[in-house]
Amino acid sequence: MADLTLIKKSYDKGAFESTIDTNFTQLANTIPATSVQEPVPDINQFFQDYQTLFYQIPKFGDTNSHEYLVKTSGAYIGNLSNNDSTIQALLQEVNSLRQQNLNLQQNQSKQSISEAQQALNSVSSQLTNI
Repeated sequence: MADLTLIKKSYDKGAFESTIDTNFTQLANTIPATSVQEPVPDINQFFQDYQTLFYQIPKFGDTNSHEYLVKTSGAYIGNLSNNDSTIQALLQEVNSLRQQNLNLQQNQSKQSISEAQQALNSVSSQLTNI
């Protein structure tokens, strides 16, 4: 039996998008035939309509919402998930540093109280010896 070596080449999302052309440049820009054809809005018309409908679009929802637009656009541009994880990591670091700061302040306060108590005891013993 002969050995067969398989080599699989894989790309991460950024490398894939910069290496592989995913645009359909060879296909004609046609509208599928339907019983009533409506013109496809161009980019400028889309954003004009978006501005007009902005407050009518629900904030949240699986489709037809601002949340859906953010998720799908974020997935397309590929940086929202990185930002979310970066923000979470930074928030955790801030919380950790706040806790460390609080612990240091508490230790410093305890030390100051101890030193003050020792000074008070020293003065008190000197007064009793007079």
